Amino acid sequence: MRIMVVDDHEVVRLGLKGLLERQPGWYVVAEAAAAGEAVTRAVENKPDVIVMDIRLAGSSGIDACRQIVHQLPDTRVIMLTSYAEDGLLFDAIAAGAAGYVLKQIGSDDLVRAIETVSHGEALLDPSLTSRVLTRVREATRKEALAAFADLTEQEIRVLSLIAEGKTNREIAEALYLGDGTVRNYVSNILSKLGVSNRAEAAAYAVQHNLKMYTRDT
Repeated sequence: MRIMVVDDHEVVRLGLKGLLERQPGWYVVAEAAAAGEAVTRAVENKPDVIVMDIRLAGSSGIDACRQIVHQLPDTRVIMLTSYAEDGLLFDAIAAGAAGYVLKQIGSDDLVRAIETVSHGEALLDPSLTSRVLTRVREATRKEALAAFADLTEQEIRVLSLIAEGKTNREIAEALYLGDGTVRNYVSNILSKLGVSNRAEAAAYAVQHNLKMYTRDT
């Protein structure tokens, strides 16, 4: 495995190089201390994996990651940083980083992290995973709220039953409504969602996480 180490502290680079080159078949083929230098040397050496700090001289490691991934799509970048900030984490993911681990990580865990990303998988420091899941759930919840914002509570109930494959008669019985009232609700739902039929309405409900909406509201 061809590896590149990017960190603005020489001692850190030397320590990482020593650790990584103890692994059979692993070679540190390049080092860099700044973002621009990292991009240049990555393009020159085409490493399989880059271990890179976020805080670098000049531009950030995130900017360097974005440029490297764009130019070398087969190169995997793992961010090794002291910073557990949510903003940096999501910026790094958006820039194409395959991994994000904190410098408190043990040497054996770092080796496993590099192996993981080298095989095409993504990896997050375990201490950060719950934050990512929380952020994703929150984004999904907000999307659901926006998707069904125009529907009344009763229309939401009707749509939920449509998504379950219920007929108008079954919906009427479940909600104690008349058949004509249900038909009116269905017509209003189709109009508000901008869909043509019940099947499209059901698909819309699934696509926009109606179950999450009804659970959270």
